[in-house]
Amino acid sequence: MDKAALAPLLKRIPQVQEVLKCECISSLEESLPHSLLSDCVRSEITALRASILAGENPEFDTESVAQGARFRTLAFMAPSLRRIINATGVVIHTNMGRSVMCPQAIAAVEDVIKGYSTCEYDTNKMQRGSRHNHYERLICAITGAEAAIAVNNNAAAVVLVLSEFAAGHEAIVSRGELIELGGSFRIPDIMDQSGATMVEVGTTNKTHPHDYERAITENTSMMLKIHKSNYQVIGFTKNVSLTELRDISHAHEKETGHKVLVFEDQGSGSFVDLERYGARKEPTVAQSLAEGADLVSFSGDKMLGGPQCGIVVGRKELIDRLKKNPLARVVRLDKMTLAALEGTLRCYLQGEEAINSIPTVRMLSEDADTVRVRADKLKAMIEERIESGKADIEVVPEISRAGGGSLPMYDIDTFAVAIKPIAGSTQECDKFLVQQCPVPIVARIAHDAVIVDPRTLLDEEEMEAVAEGLKNYFATV
Repeated sequence: MDKAALAPLLKRIPQVQEVLKCECISSLEESLPHSLLSDCVRSEITALRASILAGENPEFDTESVAQGARFRTLAFMAPSLRRIINATGVVIHTNMGRSVMCPQAIAAVEDVIKGYSTCEYDTNKMQRGSRHNHYERLICAITGAEAAIAVNNNAAAVVLVLSEFAAGHEAIVSRGELIELGGSFRIPDIMDQSGATMVEVGTTNKTHPHDYERAITENTSMMLKIHKSNYQVIGFTKNVSLTELRDISHAHEKETGHKVLVFEDQGSGSFVDLERYGARKEPTVAQSLAEGADLVSFSGDKMLGGPQCGIVVGRKELIDRLKKNPLARVVRLDKMTLAALEGTLRCYLQGEEAINSIPTVRMLSEDADTVRVRADKLKAMIEERIESGKADIEVVPEISRAGGGSLPMYDIDTFAVAIKPIAGSTQECDKFLVQQCPVPIVARIAHDAVIVDPRTLLDEEEMEAVAEGLKNYFATV
């Protein structure tokens, strides 16, 4: 369509003030700022003009433009951060907030947000207290550490440790552990940011104890071990263990009187040995401390199953220095995270049954046959709601994942419900579940079917929501 033909359509586009007078927009004036309504009207008009210039020849009038602007306004005002249903089978889903809080953590948060709290108040001494007190003794009881500090995430924990102990000094790290994590979090960049001088030893696939021994100088402050929790190197490989690093440190101190710290960034972190459930062997925090690490850092919202935070455990004199570092205040936890962390930690001290109340631990350790029972139930719920002949529905063997950069290459056997549309399409069904359901439902697509893994559905209410969402989709096709 040439410019001359477009001119009449462009002239019909209503003015902003004209659209604002429409009842569907003016009725919002009482509760929303005029500037917001004007911006949404302008956005709708801009989109309409772009559509015309693209040759789409849309049908419109002032009222339809106003309705479009109203939709934009209400969409803007709707909560962006909200609940979502994870039907993917990925347990620690970074895009969905990683770990799900256990009931004890939720209850603890609800209690402290109702009003004032003991965030930094000691009721025994009736004076100012420390926010570290809420979690430190619990972490020490679980891990055997002398002391602990928690900050807002594990990246901050690593930066805090390096800034305190390695700034202006050398930190030795294996080339095979110079990793990049999500969000372009690169160990070399963090080392540089902290003021530490990184000394690389070994090769990508093989590093030996003598590589560290030869690299130590009078300016070396630590040997840094990065646990490769989000990938594996297999085949012709060699890694230096924490025990070997501890022995190197002790030998050097005995010979020179100079202490070189052994610091492990464990990444995902775990308090439970998941190997008993069939998972690939991953060190627990307690094991890393027992094997010789002076300090260990790890995430709170991955395999631990708690809120987003980073935790550093280790020798008391070292943790005390971290607490006094100015960065500790910059990255400290807020009262809601403190409450959630304390609630989660208490579960670990209350036996197997309590630990299984932590959704992440339960989902990672649950056997496939248990999931199969829920898959069969979900299949029946879906079949009750969908008209016969609109979809093929079956329970199929599938693979769940730990996610969140944890347990790489670990296949978690599961059973899922596969919904293969006969009416409609797999892609449109998947899109409908995410965009048209009251609570968005995120599943997977495989083999031209929507795959719903009950492993990550938290309760029967979520199963009902999935069945209702599928019912509503197939009612439209």
